[in-house]
Amino acid sequence: MMKASLLFAALPSAALLPGCGEQAVPAPPRPNIIFIYADDLGIGDLSCYGATKISTPNIDRLAAQGQRFTNAYATSATSTPSRFGLLTGMYPWRQKNTGIAPGNSELIIDTACHTLADALHGEGYATGAVGKWHLGLGPAGGTNFNAEIRPGARDIGFDYEFLIPATVDRVPCVFVEDGHVVGLDPADPITVSYTQKVGDWPTGEENPELVTLKPSQGHNNTIINGIPRIGWMTGGRAALWVDEHIADTITAKATRFIASHRDEPFFLYMGTQDVHVPRVPHPRFAGKSGLGTRGDVILQLDWTIGEVMRTLDSLGIADNTLLIFTSDNGAVIDDGYQDQALELLNGHTPMGIYRGGKYSLYEAGTRVPFIVRWPARVRPGEQPALFSQIDVYRSLAALTGAEVPAGAAPDSRDCLPVLLGESHEDREYVVQQNLNNTLAIISGRWKYLEPSDGPRLEYWTKTELGNAPEPQLYDLSTDPCELNDVAAEHPDIVKSLSSKLAEVRGAVRSTTR
Repeated sequence: MMKASLLFAALPSAALLPGCGEQAVPAPPRPNIIFIYADDLGIGDLSCYGATKISTPNIDRLAAQGQRFTNAYATSATSTPSRFGLLTGMYPWRQKNTGIAPGNSELIIDTACHTLADALHGEGYATGAVGKWHLGLGPAGGTNFNAEIRPGARDIGFDYEFLIPATVDRVPCVFVEDGHVVGLDPADPITVSYTQKVGDWPTGEENPELVTLKPSQGHNNTIINGIPRIGWMTGGRAALWVDEHIADTITAKATRFIASHRDEPFFLYMGTQDVHVPRVPHPRFAGKSGLGTRGDVILQLDWTIGEVMRTLDSLGIADNTLLIFTSDNGAVIDDGYQDQALELLNGHTPMGIYRGGKYSLYEAGTRVPFIVRWPARVRPGEQPALFSQIDVYRSLAALTGAEVPAGAAPDSRDCLPVLLGESHEDREYVVQQNLNNTLAIISGRWKYLEPSDGPRLEYWTKTELGNAPEPQLYDLSTDPCELNDVAAEHPDIVKSLSSKLAEVRGAVRSTTR
């Protein structure tokens, strides 16, 4: 994978860079900040968003005490690009190497980039990254897991890192803490490949009799804990995680970070593995949802959020902690394992009323739960404003007084009044991205999907990607399910939004090498 530089410059286009909301926000006290990314959580997966077949009481309490967004979007319908956009304030499609990263990818955020963590660190915040990372680790050419791993999260603004390198269905199945694989025996070095088998460890393809969770598609490489993964691995046996304990492990690391920085402002970026495949709940949650393991890990996710909230309460710092909870992309049901997620839905609708899902340009791909709680400042309520995760960077910079250098966070806007529920003004537009980098733009009631010769369906899940050779146009005010393409009836709107998307594309240059 080529290393791409994030030394970018904004072209003169002031019309593209206004803030969101007209209310002036007075300088607030500097809160602690926790940003929690769930993984593959749908807008229909939570009872506070209308789910009736499952109960998420901790997340419901979070929503009841804060702002529950109903029109918020991730920048992308997949994991790596959404996380990239959040931390850099730059649309991920501006950089070439922001597809779904393999587990041995180099760090895809250039260390020259001024990230959200850099901005907050510069204002005296203790910064930590805990849980799923999926932004690569190490230099160009691939990650060496047997020595100190640099560059990593500590090289882009974080003081502390405890990371799942990629996804839980990809090797290596180990944790990395401050640049070192946790529990690694030097006499048993790790080798990882995404091109060919390494070592003699069994694989799902060669040894299906050893598999305890069978793949439905793909996921037939090295078997770890009875589960075949994507990619091949050998070595590091003492360092391998136990899937049932991952949520407990990363939750303990997150709450420990909070407790250790209780007397100073801190920024915690936390990525849960739930509800990503393989869905392997702790025995405390197994069989408790009635919806199979996908439902069980939603309960596990709710527990995780509850533990973070209880920690804040016990330390007496909840009132002045801004806690943001959201998902990196929309829901997916069968994403590679025979876990009966589809068969056991029992009327549960992870995508809500929306079309598509993870990987898709349709609404269920990027319209996600988004909840903001800060008891000292944010009044409880519903936030209907059009909002994008790309704006978290500059909004938090504005909140904390952090300086954003010229050229940094070029696509992010200061939407702090909207983030805090003090304005309901829509963003002028939101840009969405699907698996193969086709783009859509929402402005007001209209959603325009650019023409694409990409595949119609995602290969494994058969999810509609939103690709079509002709432009598509939907009126979300009357057709939120995107069932009626009205492009032929409104050529003027198609032309206008096509031009706006072209303008957004040209508003920022990124240089790559």
